[in-house]
Formats: sequence, C-alpha cells, structure tokens
Amino acid sequence: MQFTSNSWSLHVLAIVLYLTQLWQMSECLREGQCEVCVGVITKLVNRLESDEKADHLKIEEKFKELCLETKKAENRFCYYIGGLEESATKILSEMSRPLSWGLPADKVCEKLMKKDSQICELRYEKTIDLKSVDLKKLRVRDLKKVLNDWDEVCDGCIEKSEFIARIELLKPKYMREEL
Repeated sequence: MQFTSNSWSLHVLAIVLYLTQLWQMSECLREGQCEVCVGVITKLVNRLESDEKADHLKIEEKFKELCLETKKAENRFCYYIGGLEESATKILSEMSRPLSWGLPADKVCEKLMKKDSQICELRYEKTIDLKSVDLKKLRVRDLKKVLNDWDEVCDGCIEKSEFIARIELLKPKYMREEL
C-alpha cells in the first residue's frame, strides 16, 4: 500500500482530530467533581437579571455580593477566585467572561480548574441525619463535628461512648420533632 501526499495528510489529520477529541474528553468534569464551584456559580446565575447576564462587570459585582453571604467551602471558593476583599488572587474575569458568553457552570469550572486545581478539590460537608444514624457507627471526628455544629463541647470526653452520651443528652434540645 502506497501513501500519496494527499492521503498521508488525511491520515495525519484524522489522528490529530482523534487525539484532540481524547484530550477534550479527559478535561471534562467527572461526577461530583467541582461540586462547590458548580454550586456557587449556579446560585450566581440564578440571581442575575436577564440584562446582567451578558455584562461580565455586573456578573463580577453580583458575585462579590454573593460571596459576602457564603460560609465554609463556598467562602473558600470565593477566596480562591478573588470574590473577597482578602483574596490573594484575582481570577474573577476567568469566571465572569465565560458566564457572560452563556457558558454553563460546569464548563466555567473546567476553565477555572485549569487556572487553579484547588477550586475543584472543594467539597460540601456531608450532613449527618441524627434521626436515622447509629451514633455507635460514627467516628469520633464525626461526633465532635455534631457537637461543634451545635456550638457545644464535651469537656473531659476521651472515649467514644462519652461523646455519644453527650450527644444523646443534647439531642432533645437541638432536634425537636415536627408537630
């Protein structure tokens, strides 16, 4: 089989297109990846008026307003891209410009991930349903988190059973049954 210069070019082009497609597929977000980024940007888009969606400066302004209300992982996301006064970096335009073009939140997060991989490492804290969970199966760290969420402490607690007893004692105060 003999290749002519024209058929050789077509084969090279086909290989390049195939490799490009593979590369683009590897850049896509996996399920659950960038959950905080997608969540915050979705909140932002839902807050924008129709006339604001095409203006990247108005998007940045609304984002900074949204960041004033955020807590925990969402606040950390705002810090990473420059939505807070104390942010060390300012890559807001990397978020606002693609949004103004109508790019969906997950695609914007893919672009942000290329600038700073920490953005997609953020996760929402998993909530513990104390009505259905067996406290004995939780880790001490999770038991401490429950107490911390309630702004309670367990002075002198060392053993897991002591943390469980403290939570059981405080449950009626923090978990009232719906009438």
